[in-house]
Amino acid sequence: MNMENSDKTGILEPLLRRLDKFSLWLVARDELGLERVSESPLLKRFSRYLIAATYFGDGYLWGLAGLALILFGGGRGHTYVLIGLAISIVNIAVFRLVKTVMERPRPVTLRAKPMRHRIIDDFAFPSGHATIAFGVSFIIATAYPGLWWAWMFAYISAIVISLSRIFVKEHYPSDVIGGAILGTLVAGILLPVFRSLLL
Repeated sequence: MNMENSDKTGILEPLLRRLDKFSLWLVARDELGLERVSESPLLKRFSRYLIAATYFGDGYLWGLAGLALILFGGGRGHTYVLIGLAISIVNIAVFRLVKTVMERPRPVTLRAKPMRHRIIDDFAFPSGHATIAFGVSFIIATAYPGLWWAWMFAYISAIVISLSRIFVKEHYPSDVIGGAILGTLVAGILLPVFRSLLL
C-alpha cells in the first residue's frame, strides 16, 4: 500500500513542479501586463473614456442594446433580448461560482495603492465584465451575422471594456482573457439550446 502511494507521489511530483513553475510564470506575466496597461502614457490620455467604459460595462451598454432591439427589432429582436438575458444570467452564475472557487485576489485593494475605480467584489478571476461583454457580443454576431457593424461595435466595446478593467487595476490580463473565453463558451453552448426552444 505504501509503495503504491509513493509511486503515485513520484509520478505526480514532477507534474506539480511544472504546474507551480507555470503558475509563477503566469503571475509574473500578469503583473507585467497590469503595469504596462495601467501605467501606459498613451492609455492615460484616454483615462476618462476607459473609466467610462468600465461603468458602461456594468450592464448599461448591453441594456441599451436590448432596449434598441425591443423598440426596433420586432418579434425576433424581442426573442433575442430574452435569450441574451437568460444567457447573461447563466454567465453571471458561472463566473460567480468560478470566482468563489478560484479566490484570486484583485490586483489592488482599498488598503493598497489608490484606485481609479471601486472594487465590486473581492475576487478577480474571471472578469465578470469580460464574461458578459463577450457572451453578449457572441450572441449579437451569431444572431445578426449580416449586420457586421453591430457585431463589430459589440466586439470592439467588449475589448475596450476588458482593457478598462486592467487599466483601473481591478483585473489582471488573464482575468479578462479567462472571462472572454468563459462568456463565449457559455453563450456558444446555450444559444443553440435557447434558439431551438424559442425560435
